[in-house]
Amino acid sequence: MEQISITTSAANRIGELLTLESDADAIKIIVDAGGCNGFQYKFDFGKIEDGDSVFESSGAKVAVDEISLEYLKGSELDFVSELGGQFFKLQNPNAESSCGCGSSFSV
Repeated sequence: MEQISITTSAANRIGELLTLESDADAIKIIVDAGGCNGFQYKFDFGKIEDGDSVFESSGAKVAVDEISLEYLKGSELDFVSELGGQFFKLQNPNAESSCGCGSSFSV
């Protein structure tokens, strides 16, 4: 069952970035303690590890560790281009609140 969906925009950007990262085969999303609301999203590139759940769209792979997945179930990963810049954005249905920049949340 697909627990994290990836928009076409995010899949395209991940594909572009992974061509520049020779040591990576996926974008990794980690939920870490911190941020202004208690938890924060961290995006990084790396190798898929044992225990990671992998979600794929158009060849772009997103890896999430087991603990982070509990906070991200049902989320959608998007890549947004706005006046303020370009960035990955998670629509997380588990977040009760989030900060204005969208990089931290509470449950």
